[in-house]
Amino acid sequence: MSGSGIQTPDETKPIWTEFWKLGEARANVPGIRARVILTQPGAVKSRQFVVETGSGHHLIIDDAAGRTGPKPLELVAAALAGCTAFDVITILRGKKRQQVTGYEVRVEAEQAERPPQAFVAVRIHHVVTGHEVDPAAVDEAIRISEEKYCSVEAMLKHSAVVRTTFEVVEETVHSLLPVPEAT
Repeated sequence: MSGSGIQTPDETKPIWTEFWKLGEARANVPGIRARVILTQPGAVKSRQFVVETGSGHHLIIDDAAGRTGPKPLELVAAALAGCTAFDVITILRGKKRQQVTGYEVRVEAEQAERPPQAFVAVRIHHVVTGHEVDPAAVDEAIRISEEKYCSVEAMLKHSAVVRTTFEVVEETVHSLLPVPEAT
C-alpha cells in the first residue's frame, strides 16, 4: 500500500487476479475495471469513496448528504457525454474534415421515481462551433456515434428513451483572426 491508503496499479494486479477467480476462465480477458474503497471506515456517517479505475486514475464519489464528490449516477451522465463527444469530434475532424473550434455535449437525465431509480429519459444536446461546419456532417457523426461506437449510450438504451439534438454555432472568419493590439 502507498502512503495515501490507495494502492498503485502494480499493487492492484493481485487483487484483480483474485477478483476474476470468480469466473476463472475470464482472469486474463482485458476489460474495464474499477473499484471503490471507503475513505473513512471509522467515521460511521461517512459514505465517501475513492474510485480507482483499471487505468490507475482516482476520484472521490459521495452522496447528496456528504457532497464531497459527484454522485455515481452523475458519473453515468458524464460518461455518456464523454463517450459520444470523443466519437463525434473524431468523426468531424477526421473523416468529415470540419473546422471545429469548440464543442460541448450536455446531458440531462430523468430517473424513475422508485428504486433503483434508473434513467428513464435522457436528452443529449451537442453544440458544435466552427467555421462553415456542415450540419449534415454533424448529424451523421452523431448518428454513427449512437448506432456504432458509444458503448455508454448502447447500455442506457435498454432502460431509457434517448433523444439527441444539436446546434451548429457559426464562428465568423473575423472572430478567427487575431485581435490587433491597441496603440
